[in-house]
Amino acid sequence: MAVLAVAALIALALLTAKPVAPVETFVVLPSADGHTGTVVVQRGEKRQLLNEPYAASRSTDGDIQHLSAAAVDRAYGRTLHSLPSRPASFLLYFITGTDELTDESRQELDKVLAALRARPLPDVLVIGHTDTMGDALANDELSAQRAERVKGFLVGIGIPGERVRIAGRGERELLVPTADEVDEPRNRRVEINVR
Repeated sequence: MAVLAVAALIALALLTAKPVAPVETFVVLPSADGHTGTVVVQRGEKRQLLNEPYAASRSTDGDIQHLSAAAVDRAYGRTLHSLPSRPASFLLYFITGTDELTDESRQELDKVLAALRARPLPDVLVIGHTDTMGDALANDELSAQRAERVKGFLVGIGIPGERVRIAGRGERELLVPTADEVDEPRNRRVEINVR
């Protein structure tokens, strides 16, 4: 009987309780390079501009607060640390007419490998490009060979092949616009996008 009475009281409390509006909190976080974007928070006619690092606003009170990095870490650190790593992009350059990396790009491979190893299951897109020297069809083939060559490097260091997608764009997406038959080293590249 007592259990039934308690259950009835709980049911009555649930039926008469007002729903609680969710509290939304907006915090502006600086990017890795220190740049801070802007967030506009609007409630009805009231608009707030959050454009400083760690500026915050809650939907319940609407006042702008200025938090410290430590306060944000205490309040949201677990959530922030559980987010996936930010995407990273790299450019590697090639010797004219080949799928051989330049010496500078061989050194850049260490940064690529570090970014890949920092992710438990990286998703990688490798896009090969050429300059405008030579035949367009041959450049399509060369750009695909460059992408395949870089994929081979990545698989060789332990990245599963199914995690690496490749594409060849030939001379269609020039980094530096040029006329036809122009030897431009910055167009002989592979873009590596890591997520």
